[in-house]
Amino acid sequence: MEIISEEQARAYSPLTLAFFGDSVYEVLVRQKIVLGGSCPSSKLHKAAVEKVRASYQSAAIDLIEPMLTEAEAEIVRRGRNSHTATVPRSSNPREYRRATALEALFGYLYLIGANRRMEELFEVIYNGKGEET
Repeated sequence: MEIISEEQARAYSPLTLAFFGDSVYEVLVRQKIVLGGSCPSSKLHKAAVEKVRASYQSAAIDLIEPMLTEAEAEIVRRGRNSHTATVPRSSNPREYRRATALEALFGYLYLIGANRRMEELFEVIYNGKGEET
């Protein structure tokens, strides 16, 4: 895995970070599901879809936002404010923008080699428990 500097990662467009982060986030979800125990592939797929859909990712932003560093919050803001050509029918524009923001964050964290931080945020999302404020 090639690690790049934070400055280099910030130079990517938020949609590029989200493009990559989508796959990073999905691998984390699939790994967590598979490590939870063996079951039929249809159940695995259903469980993964539940955690990667835009509405789930949008809600995940609320869980982790209080935990974000200034740099991470900036990536999320850029991702949320980016404009995509289309929004899937299964989502609404607000959810989709927030899901894009989450994916951009995961792409950024992976590229800079912040695996521990990425896993810390993912655990909060997956377990649905944010920091108490």
